[in-house]
Amino acid sequence: MDSNARSRIESLINSAPIMVFMKGSKLMPQCGFSNNVVQILNSLGISFETFDVLSDAEIRQGIKEYSDWPTIPQVYLKGEFLGGSDILIEMYNSGELREKIDIELAS
Repeated sequence: MDSNARSRIESLINSAPIMVFMKGSKLMPQCGFSNNVVQILNSLGISFETFDVLSDAEIRQGIKEYSDWPTIPQVYLKGEFLGGSDILIEMYNSGELREKIDIELAS
């Protein structure tokens, strides 16, 4: 990945406390996995931002390299990679997601 792509990704990650790289937007997810993440965050009443990777091939590929994670969506909390849909579902079901978000957003 070139330095321009890395810089753009880092800027996006740092532009909001919770950033989701997904297919589509939070108002119109374009895949089931992205929709799962949106529904989980909405159910927690959490404010978050999204970036539609379908709109930018460089970011779509670059975020996979950046996080060393092969799939979309990808969720970042205060600059830290949390995971994708399956991990968020697990964390949500165990209560760990709400706790981690509350702690991070309070600090």
